[in-house]
Amino acid sequence: MAQTNPYIYRFSRGIFVIFWKKYNSRGIFVFMCSIGGICRFDKIYQLGDSISDTGNLVREFPVGASTPFAKLPYGETFFKNATGRCSNGLLMIDYFAMAAGVPLLPPYKNLNATRDFGHHGVNFAVAGSTALPTEVLASQHVFSPVTASSLNVQLDWMFSHFNSTCLDDKDCVEKLRHALFMVGEIGGNDYNYAIFQGKTMDELRSMVPEVVDAVMNATRRVINSGAKRVVIPGNFPIGCLPIYKTAFQTNISTAYDDSQCLKQLNEFAKYHNEQLQEAIEKLVQEKPNAIVVYGDYYNAYEFLLKVARYHGFETEKACCGIGGKYNFNMTRMCGAHGVPVCEDPHRYMSWDGVHLTQKGYRIMAGWLLHNIFPKLQCRLFG
Repeated sequence: MAQTNPYIYRFSRGIFVIFWKKYNSRGIFVFMCSIGGICRFDKIYQLGDSISDTGNLVREFPVGASTPFAKLPYGETFFKNATGRCSNGLLMIDYFAMAAGVPLLPPYKNLNATRDFGHHGVNFAVAGSTALPTEVLASQHVFSPVTASSLNVQLDWMFSHFNSTCLDDKDCVEKLRHALFMVGEIGGNDYNYAIFQGKTMDELRSMVPEVVDAVMNATRRVINSGAKRVVIPGNFPIGCLPIYKTAFQTNISTAYDDSQCLKQLNEFAKYHNEQLQEAIEKLVQEKPNAIVVYGDYYNAYEFLLKVARYHGFETEKACCGIGGKYNFNMTRMCGAHGVPVCEDPHRYMSWDGVHLTQKGYRIMAGWLLHNIFPKLQCRLFG
């Protein structure tokens, strides 16, 4: 593996370190490698937001090229150049692709890359996107300031791509038989925008059924198009992110849990995830010919916290940022003039106060591969 694909070698070494140190068992390393061998998807299709965007937002006119993600220091660690990823390097979807044995997914908006490499899958995710259409959010007085490319728009792009690559519906079903579909993470921005635009916790909770329905309806469309294996990720423990810890910083000690995360925001994230999992269980009954798996980003992040603390990594501050307890300032974010970058991002969990570092995503991806891939029943390929 190391000789034929240096990216998989780097990834496998990373997973080895994570699980060797946690369990002190070579068996885990062998198991993780065997997962990559069993789940040899020939395509991956990604819908989502900035957790997964590999270069779509930066190609949207007129805003994209002016976003911080279109320039260094974004991308500095792995690519040595900005790609549109909202991190210093690789994202979780990049590690999923490596483990599955496909190239890194081209962003849909990069037409040349999609034409040349799209036969292995395409990334439709857009940073800043929402699960609900922007007009639906606007009717609730929640405004999407970054992009109008919400989940329904991304689905339209996906089906346009299929129409251009499939001869007919039967051909599409055959071509997608060994593909993996990632529907999310999506929905986090619906809540992010609502929170920072002054919505109450009760108003946030009232949004959850509609957000979950949007994700489920998107998944139904994906399955109806021929998808056999779908992962639907949940939300992060948002109360642990520097952006929220800065905005809602308080001297009330009981507002924080043992990990120094904001309890109320994490309880809300759990509520969304519980509703999402209940909806997935119903969908599994409704669509027995598809394998639909919940992606537990919440517990993957908590695993990351434990690993980071064990190794003495920085868990509170952003690597790229300025000011305050958490090295984050909403008016002077990463990429703005004069905002510094830490010298050792591999020892930080948070890259810019909102998104994780490549190291953080790699550790989360390792936990998720161990958790998700066996449930996808990849041995049923044939």
